[in-house]
Amino acid sequence: MRAIDRKLVRDLFTMKSQAIAIALVIGCGVSAFVMALSTMTSLNTTRAAYYQEQRFGDIFARLKRAPNALADRIAEIPGVLRVQTRVEVEIILDMPDMEEPASGRLISVLDEPGHSLNEVYLRTGRWIDPAKPGEVIVSEAFAAAHHLHPGDSFRAIVQGNRMTLTVAGTGLSPEYIYEVRPGELLPDNLRFGVMWMAYRQLAQLSDLDGSFNSVSLQLMRGASVPDVLRRLDTLIAPYGGAGSYTREDQISHRMVSDEMTQLRAMATLPTSIFLGVAAFLLNVVLARLISTQREQIAMIKAFGYSGREVGLHYAKLAGSIAFTGCVAGIAGGTYIGQSLTRMYSRFFHLPVMRHEVELWQIAVAILVTLGAAGIGVFKTVRKAAALPPAEAMRPEAPVAARITWLEKFGVLGRLSQSKKISIRNLAARPLRTLLSIVGISMALGVLILGTFTEDIVNVVLDTQFQRAQRQDFSLALMEPSSEDVLHDLENLPGVGRTEVFRSVSTRIRSGHRWRRVGLMGYEGDRVIYPVLDMDMKPIAMRDDGILISKTLAEILHVRPGDSVQVEVLEGRRPVANLIVRGLVNDFAGLSAYMRIEGVWRLLEEGPTISGAHVKIDPQQRTRFYREVKNTPAIAAVNSKGAMLQSFRDTMAENLLTMKLFNVGFACIIAFGVVYNSARIAASERSREFATLRVLGFSRQEVSRLFLGEVGSVLAAGLPIGLLCGYGFAVLAVVGLQTESQRFPLVILRSTYAFALSVITVASVISSLWVRRKLDKLDLIGVLKARD
Repeated sequence: MRAIDRKLVRDLFTMKSQAIAIALVIGCGVSAFVMALSTMTSLNTTRAAYYQEQRFGDIFARLKRAPNALADRIAEIPGVLRVQTRVEVEIILDMPDMEEPASGRLISVLDEPGHSLNEVYLRTGRWIDPAKPGEVIVSEAFAAAHHLHPGDSFRAIVQGNRMTLTVAGTGLSPEYIYEVRPGELLPDNLRFGVMWMAYRQLAQLSDLDGSFNSVSLQLMRGASVPDVLRRLDTLIAPYGGAGSYTREDQISHRMVSDEMTQLRAMATLPTSIFLGVAAFLLNVVLARLISTQREQIAMIKAFGYSGREVGLHYAKLAGSIAFTGCVAGIAGGTYIGQSLTRMYSRFFHLPVMRHEVELWQIAVAILVTLGAAGIGVFKTVRKAAALPPAEAMRPEAPVAARITWLEKFGVLGRLSQSKKISIRNLAARPLRTLLSIVGISMALGVLILGTFTEDIVNVVLDTQFQRAQRQDFSLALMEPSSEDVLHDLENLPGVGRTEVFRSVSTRIRSGHRWRRVGLMGYEGDRVIYPVLDMDMKPIAMRDDGILISKTLAEILHVRPGDSVQVEVLEGRRPVANLIVRGLVNDFAGLSAYMRIEGVWRLLEEGPTISGAHVKIDPQQRTRFYREVKNTPAIAAVNSKGAMLQSFRDTMAENLLTMKLFNVGFACIIAFGVVYNSARIAASERSREFATLRVLGFSRQEVSRLFLGEVGSVLAAGLPIGLLCGYGFAVLAVVGLQTESQRFPLVILRSTYAFALSVITVASVISSLWVRRKLDKLDLIGVLKARD
């Protein structure tokens, strides 16, 4: 080993505590990067392979009833490779392990597996025997929630027919990676499940012999998707077609894609912050090291080493610290990514859910880390390489003591002498002081970034489940029915108030921009299910205009007062131009509302309803459940209480996990910044502190002087950190926003208080750790004059 390399090892050992602190900060950034990027890539790769193996469709459509012969005409559309027709019906489930009714979706499959699109992946049991009535394959998540195994049975109401379903096996489907009930954001596997039944049985039960009401297409490579959609819509329109849509609009695919978009945002923002702070710390530490090793640099050059070799020596010093942090970050990111993957396996149902870190991800992490470190220390290393030996032999000129502007205006007049000394020392090194303040503010900002999501969840819960949704249950009908059915709903046991709705599938356009949106028609005197504006106030809906969510307005580039074209995708498929009367504070993404009378007029039909929101007497809950299970017209029952509990249970664990990670990351940054700043200050001013001791200052007085400077930096950094935290939260909300999910920007005072407390404690601990070294100053050694 060369002598200069042995010096490198000694330097690293001497500054080991500072090097560890910097490496930990770098490790946090790399961990966030590797965790998010590897999880996103693993999820995307696993999903793509699953889609290919199970032949997931490219285009989907629902209709009322079409003869099987129509499939041949659909197959003739240019660009269509395969056509899969089937029957889908919504059912009510009477599960033996729960009192309330559950909902399900029953889908037909071929008698033999391996030949259809959207093929079911059989997890346990066997394939359905068409000769055995009532046999079904149950989705794995629903079966696990109810402890169902092959051979078990339960009761169901299928198109008004009460029957027993027997579990032949459990399975998965590429259509239901995210198995969520329509209209909900989070899955509730206890109350909603997907099942598959032989086509002949399901067709007979739903009175669709020789017909289908759902179709899926697989396209050839290079096919014109808009042309296929247009031609398919034309063919299915006479049969009650509700408009075709691509895989991108399929709810399961969209939810998984949105999650990957959010992971991509997680891989950039935190990483940039952590590596930026680490580059700052490396620069400060290396600059301090070079300033104390000026004589060594002169001697090294005197022994024949070139400026390039000296610069490379210090570059390797910084690179060693950065590389060590990178390795630790890769290990930490892999571990956290595995934990995140296990968490995702509760939401996303795939045959295999593996987390793998690929070599290119490791390479990118190393290159980004070394690049950030190189940028941070470039100027300092270049200065060391260019330092002439004669100049290096002289001690570095002391920092000039200047009268600060605070003293000029008499602000420091009443302060003690020690406080004046602290302020003057901070003002003497303005850049270093500023960078220390920035480091503290970054740590506080990161902590706010990691904890404010809990505030968002609380606001969403309050808005969605307390202010906007005051019903106990939402009842969906098998198909739109006349208002006469309202009498039956109102007579259900315990029902106190009922508010009906009419839902219709539409395509809303503004110029060349459009989106498929479910238009909801509500009564004018709503109490239990109001529509709220952006200020959380109920909006008075009109029947001559439409309300849309803010997300949809941004996509369509419209504002209140503008006109949009609404194309109905069912019935006579009418088209109308409606005025946007207001924007709705809707966290579910894309939505549209209008008064129910306006929907009836738009549909060119008489009064019909799709369901109702109801309030019930809690004492009558058991009778209500029993009667709902025996009402053939009801296709689905959504319990607000169940949704709320599922939301809380699911989000509570996830938020706690992410909060622990972020608190740890923020504490590491705070410790790294304060510790390095305090350590450098203590080292640079050791001669000054020793002089004060000789002049009669006690250890406590010197400590107060030192801690006062650290406290001043902390006091200046905390307010800026609050602004940084707010800014980071804004960037996070923008980065996490998708078409299916929209989050409000909310940061409660308790979150600010928590972040301030954590950063303050971390800073105090690191400062006290450095302060101990002041008690061990060698007064004689420190005060010896340098040659």
